[in-house]
Amino acid sequence: MKKLRLFDLAWPIFVEVALFMLLGFVDVIVLSKYDDLAASSVNTANQAVSIVTIVFTVISGASAVLISQYLGAKKRENASRIAAVSIAFNLVTGIIISLLLVIFSRPVLSFVGAKGAVMDFASQYLSIVGGSLFFQAVLSAAAVIVRNHGLTRITMYVSAGMNILNTGLDVVFVPGLFGMPKMGVMGVALATAVSRFGGTVVILAILFKKVEPPSVFRLLRPFPFGDLYDIIRIGVPSALETFLYNLSQLVITSMVLRYLTSTELITKTYVQNITMFFYIFAVSIGQASQIMTGHLVGARRFEKAYYRVYSAYLYALGISMAVCMTGVIFRRQLMGIFTADMAVIEMGSNILMINIILELGRTTNLVIISSLRGAGDVYYPTACAIFSMWVISVLGSYVLALGFGLGIYGLWIAIAMDECVRGGLMIWRWKSGRWKAKAIVRNKEKRQLETGKAVS
Repeated sequence: MKKLRLFDLAWPIFVEVALFMLLGFVDVIVLSKYDDLAASSVNTANQAVSIVTIVFTVISGASAVLISQYLGAKKRENASRIAAVSIAFNLVTGIIISLLLVIFSRPVLSFVGAKGAVMDFASQYLSIVGGSLFFQAVLSAAAVIVRNHGLTRITMYVSAGMNILNTGLDVVFVPGLFGMPKMGVMGVALATAVSRFGGTVVILAILFKKVEPPSVFRLLRPFPFGDLYDIIRIGVPSALETFLYNLSQLVITSMVLRYLTSTELITKTYVQNITMFFYIFAVSIGQASQIMTGHLVGARRFEKAYYRVYSAYLYALGISMAVCMTGVIFRRQLMGIFTADMAVIEMGSNILMINIILELGRTTNLVIISSLRGAGDVYYPTACAIFSMWVISVLGSYVLALGFGLGIYGLWIAIAMDECVRGGLMIWRWKSGRWKAKAIVRNKEKRQLETGKAVS
């Protein structure tokens, strides 16, 4: 594999993540012209989807760490075996989750607090998108494998194709062009399902042609339970951190649905769809840093990994802050893309100013936590998340939004406090160097296990 450079890895990931986010953005913006409440309902349903897809994150995220470390250590067959386990496990769990979401879509949404028109719209969307979620499960696993072999441009092209297909179908299905019936929310759901199916087919074809042969699944016989254990050992803490974040956001959305106004719900939906483009730079640089850290740790080049991560963090922070400031300058125009309701525009514009502090912390977390995962240090971020997300973010949201009557502004202040506190803790962890000791111990355990297998 050629020498890995941060921006060689990061810019295709950036385009890929931007296009992936654009899938949801287009769904919301098309529906916003159809019905503000329908757009908010789809956003609510997607938060429920985010919770259950954590299972895929367990496997894909851990396999990314292990594959990059094995490739860095020049152990190609081990990396291939992890890839086979990842795809197989994600397919099976994806099918199970899809069935559960089809059967229990309304109870899940009722738990969140959806009711009335929001329930009707969201359940319609969740039944279709949730039922096709197993495509996303396989797509996620395959994309991680391709990306960690350094082929980040390929996954970018696949995301571009999915985005074009989804946008075209949205534009046709939602308003009912070219003789099609006016489908509304159902049209958005069908467009999402079809684009995911298409992306899955293409990424698998590329995977089997350029990275692994279809015969890679022979490595599953006898089944490598030791590899599955490694994946779960690394993946569960990493996924738990992501799970806690998504669950905390779902609880906060439930507060909005139960106690705040429909104007605040609509504002929250539109602001979230704007701000996700503020942090895609941090996401892409964080994922690139994770790949590089995994390779460097696998090759036992700890000092180089240490300074590379700081360099990546500073790049991400500078870019994110510049984008946030631009967003603040054009905040009213950005809100005006979605709605002409002046109450929503004014409220959203104020939140975008508060959001600068939130992005400062979020950028730190996205880059440093990803790098810690690349080094295999997965327990510390999870432990911090348990405290910070639930005490500062969730409890703080309840106290500030309802107790002090700050409404949606209270939510944003609490979430910003959570991100900044965790960000400070992550910087301290990386600077302490404790992740190096964990990586050394883990590499020693792997060598002992492999030596034992060779002797037996």
